[in-house]
Formats: sequence, C-alpha cells, structure tokens
Amino acid sequence: MGPRRSAPVAPAVVTALPLPAARWERSTEVVVVGSGAAGLMTALALAEAGRAVTVITKGALGDGSTRWAQGGLAAVLGPDDDVALHLRDTLVAGAGLCDEAAVTALVTEAPAAIAQLQALGARLDLAPDGRPALTREGGHSRDRIVHAGGDASGAEVTRTLVEALAAAGVEVLERTVALDALRTARGTVVGLRVARVADDGALTDAGDLRAHAVVLATGGYGQAYAAATSPAGATGDGLALALRAGAEVADVEMVQFHPTVLWQGPGAAGQQVLVSEAVRGEGAVLVDGEGRRIMAGAHPLADLAPRDVVSATIAAHLTQTGEDHVLLDATGLGADFLARRFPGIVAACREAGFDLATQPVPVAPGAHYTCGGVLADLDGRTGVPGLYAVGEVACTGVHGANRLASNSITEGLVAARRCAALLDAELPAGAPAPARPDPVTGTGAMDPGARAAVGVATSRGAGVVRTAEGLTALTGVLAAAPRLEGPLTAAAVEATAVHTVATLLAAGALARPESRGCHRRSDAPGTRAEWQVRLAHRVDGSGHLHTRTVPLHAPGTETQGVA
Repeated sequence: MGPRRSAPVAPAVVTALPLPAARWERSTEVVVVGSGAAGLMTALALAEAGRAVTVITKGALGDGSTRWAQGGLAAVLGPDDDVALHLRDTLVAGAGLCDEAAVTALVTEAPAAIAQLQALGARLDLAPDGRPALTREGGHSRDRIVHAGGDASGAEVTRTLVEALAAAGVEVLERTVALDALRTARGTVVGLRVARVADDGALTDAGDLRAHAVVLATGGYGQAYAAATSPAGATGDGLALALRAGAEVADVEMVQFHPTVLWQGPGAAGQQVLVSEAVRGEGAVLVDGEGRRIMAGAHPLADLAPRDVVSATIAAHLTQTGEDHVLLDATGLGADFLARRFPGIVAACREAGFDLATQPVPVAPGAHYTCGGVLADLDGRTGVPGLYAVGEVACTGVHGANRLASNSITEGLVAARRCAALLDAELPAGAPAPARPDPVTGTGAMDPGARAAVGVATSRGAGVVRTAEGLTALTGVLAAAPRLEGPLTAAAVEATAVHTVATLLAAGALARPESRGCHRRSDAPGTRAEWQVRLAHRVDGSGHLHTRTVPLHAPGTETQGVA
C-alpha cells in the first residue's frame, strides 16, 4: 500500500478587495450594475417611474451575454398553448429544484414583457398573420419561442433597450467596474466603490457611488471555464461582490452545458461559437461519424430533449467511443432556409471552416448558462438590505437544476420589471445625502496569472460529468492559486471573481452526492429525495465557506433581510 495522500487544503475566497482610494463621492437613487436585458430593463422601468438611476458597465453599454443570444424568448402566445403547459415544461426541466411560485409568476407575466418589447420598437420575426412567429426548442411541448433576425434575438433585445434607455436620458458609466459594496455597520448596502478601467487595464478615478439600492445584473460565470459560449466579461463579478457583501449564493454547481457548441479542436479557449437549439427545433439531428442518430431512443423528445439530457447523452457517447465530438446534421433543412432562418450561425460556421448547409458540423457540449447565483426572489430581493439581483446573476428558483431553453431573457425582463416596481414603491424619494465614506479594508485579490490554470482545472473537474476525485483535484488547484502582488487591476478583479466562483462550484458539487438536472456525478448517479434542496453558501471573515441546505419554499430563502 502506498503512502496515504492528505486531503487538499480547502481554498479560501477573497472577502474584500484592496480598493483604490476614493477620489470623489456622488449620490443617486439606484445603481444598476450590468447592461444586459435584466439591467437595461430595470434601469428603463425605474427611469419611466421618475427615479434617478445610474447604470455602470465594465465594457460598453449593451455588452454582455444578452446580445449573443440566438434562440429567443419563451412566452405563451400560440393558440394551442397555455401557461399551465409552460409551467409544466419548466418544472420538468428544473428536475425538482424549481420554485413553483416563481415559475408561475414568470410564465404568467412573460407575454406582457414581450408586448412591452414590441411597444418599445423591437423588430420581432412575424408570422403571416402579423403576430410574432413562434418556434420550438428542447424541453418545450409547444411552439412558444419568439425570435428576431432569425438567430439574432438577443441583439435585437439589446438594441431596443439601449435605444430606449438613451431616449429616457439615463446616466450610464461605461468602462466602469464595481469593486465592492459600501455597507453600514449593520450590513446595509448603501452604494459601491467603483473605478474606471483604463486601456491598459489599470483602475483609475475611483469613487463612491451612494444609493438607496444597488441592483446587480452582471450575468453569469461561464468564463470560469477554459471555454464557454459566454462572452469574455462573464466572469462572475456580481456573484463574488454579493458574497463579499454578506449575501448567500446558491446552487452554483448547476451549470448548464449547451449540447451543440461548435467543436474547433481540443485547445479551443475563450468564447465559443454556439449552434442554437433552434436549429434542432427546425429539424436538424445529432449523429455520429457513421450518420447514426445519437438521441433516437435516448429520450421521448429525441433531439429536442432537455439540454441536460442531450449533453449527458453526448458525453456518454464520447466516453464510450473515445471521440471528442459528434455531428449536427442540418443539411436536410436546405441552404435557402438556413440562410434565412439562421444567418448568423451559418456565417459563424463558415468562418470556422464548416458549411452548415452541405455537411454535418462537429459539435460538443460546452459551458453555457449558470442556473445558480445570488440567492434572491423574483423581485430581486436578497438577504442583504439594499442589495438586489436580477437576471442570470440571481438564483430565483425559476430555473431549478436546469434551465428550460429561452427562459433566460424572459426571466431577466420579468424580474427587472418586478424589481423596478418594488424599488419605486419602497425607496424614499430623492438621492441619499452625501456621507462620510465608510472605512474599507481589503484582504487581497487573486493574481491574474493564475486564471488560465483555474479555467483548465474547472473544465476538467467540473464539466458535464463529474466525480469526487476530479472535484477534489480542482479544490487543490484553487487552494494553491497565488494572490496578487501589487495594485488592484481590472484583470485581478475578474481573476478574483473566477476563483471565487470556481471555489463555490467545487464546494457545491462535492456537497451534492447525486445527479440532478445539469449536475451529473458518475460516482453518484440518480437523484436522491433528500437532496431536493437548495445548497446555499456564505463566507466568513477568513474567507472560508459555510454551506447549508435550504428546503424549497422555506422561510428566509426569498425575503430580504431574514435569510
């Protein structure tokens, strides 16, 4: 028997960044962080209510995941559909972890959110009768996906909201990063320390932006992986900031892998080309190298099974055969139809050297959407007074253990509208008075040079199929990651967020000894009834995580200040 190996030291996360000194202080009523669909709609709804709101985004206005969305927005608009069916489909996909009340609110309010987009000037694809054209994606029992520009739905949503925000005169601070929350001695969030990002990544012109409320709409954390469909900025900044501010985060292990990411070699890194599920919704099928269908017999919905099922089936096929990809065959749809319905995807495939119209293209599962996030209700309330979260950064219970296709932008819009209404009703009028800056101390940040190794380790240990051994190896890499030496930079902020997210992901995946939804453990197959719970994490002053199980619908899971 060889020597016994000691368990790796549990990684600690950063609890406060080493902030640059504030050179200025300003006040507004609400700060919205992020400019995807959820952030833009929150800011727009607040502005329309007469509230003073400031949007900050670390890139340009409209950057983020929304504009990359291809499929569309799910809503009950067809004559053969109803909210009960949309509710059922979402609950089935969520594999027992959805909050039914939150899902009911989503599917009930989704049509009104779509109507508002149209009223704002969104150019949706229309059917011959003038109503929005509808298509189907995996897990849906009816055609209920509204789309725009064929496969440019997210870009059209972004265009619409950005133009409406400009018309409303909302203040926007671009290339500005939220560093840490400003809090009172009792833990109430009263603003943010922010800084401008210079061309070289240095942080300049730091200041304190005071507000009655801070709304996080920063998106997900796909870039914690070496390769993902999400854009470069999706590094989990908002989740990490919320954790440092005292909020709980939940179900971070529930990362959805999209089954059809264009495979461009084993060394591919960064943002990857997504081939929308809507391509399969129109009739494309997954096949192996011999042309045999992968999903036939694997699920009653075959190629339109929920994403977790399709991704896991592909992963099992790749393990069995030793191959590194399967093929998506859309040739039967015809070149003219593909060019009209999916112009962006056709162009992206051609740029990569593949012709979707004439040949099956190589695909494999890739990190795509993060179902976990800051523990919040659908109105955006977290357990920290003054701090709210909407969109992909939030864990509201809508998506459960696996998001139903095209529910994400819909959820962002619905949650944004609800959050804005709540804030307008509850916040005092006018911006808060200037205050002496709270003393802020930092514990450090992560070295940006460690980020690549963390991404590779996360992809290897926390991919489509996981094991305790692989997850333990990931925690070892995280524990050994070096801290920053020198001044805080934008790259260090992102590296710190990636390290925090990966630590939470590994902790949650190790703690959940079952396979549920998009979380799959080969050493713990099948679901277990006792694990139909939410896994919530908080951090102590030393940076160590504390995890608790939260029964669904338990008091405190969705109400501000009592969690």
